[in-house]
Amino acid sequence: MRSTGRAVSAAAHRTRKDTALNTTHVHAAATSVNATLDPAEDHPMPADRPQSAFDAGAEFDRQVRNLLDKGYPALTGLSPQALAELVSPLRVTAVARGGSMRPPENGRAPFLLVVTRALAPIERCMPLTTLDGKTKPGFVDRSFEPGAIERFVPTQEVELPDERAYLLFDVDRGEEFCGAVPSRAMATIAQRQRTLLTLEEGIALVTHHPAALAKNKCFSLGGSRCGDRRVPAIWISQNAPKLGWCWEGNPHTWLGMASAGGRAGA
Repeated sequence: MRSTGRAVSAAAHRTRKDTALNTTHVHAAATSVNATLDPAEDHPMPADRPQSAFDAGAEFDRQVRNLLDKGYPALTGLSPQALAELVSPLRVTAVARGGSMRPPENGRAPFLLVVTRALAPIERCMPLTTLDGKTKPGFVDRSFEPGAIERFVPTQEVELPDERAYLLFDVDRGEEFCGAVPSRAMATIAQRQRTLLTLEEGIALVTHHPAALAKNKCFSLGGSRCGDRRVPAIWISQNAPKLGWCWEGNPHTWLGMASAGGRAGA
């Protein structure tokens, strides 16, 4: 019996040793994969940063990957690597300004990576949007007559920091303005010294945060106008995002007015 006990003990020791070795190997493999995917090696987190702080660097990287995965390189005529290199200088600004902000939630986003029509046509960007958890592509409403979208350009109050790609900070879909007259909502936002979103910025919000577009919580984009009373907007139609327009004097209970704190380039 003593011999049998020693044999069982030895076997158990070998099992524990093999398990420890296997665990070590699995951990090493996972670490290797994470090291390949995680940009932390190139962009280390400050040692004094609170663990609960919003990881702006990770969010920026997610948005870049999102653009690549959705097919933006084909729209821009750039390779995935070239597009990533084009926007990569913005990462420093995203981390510097976005790190102290709240994480995305409830129709708000600390920042958005915006690609303009100079790189990607609006008509081809909308089909790359979807509702949260859905697959049906977004679309442009037929109420835009041929060539109309090209005439909806940033207003005089909107200053773009770069003609191709930049960051939009402190973004709010503006659901508090649901049911308000759009022209009055825009005036209120101006009094708060905030800026209205452009067409491209609205598309960026739905592209990076599909949940921001929700039933009865859609939004107008007063930062792009064409000289008449129309205000572009994105809402839900046929179970997909739709880019359309509404009159500046007509309120809708399901349509707010999106705004942001500001814009920045690299």
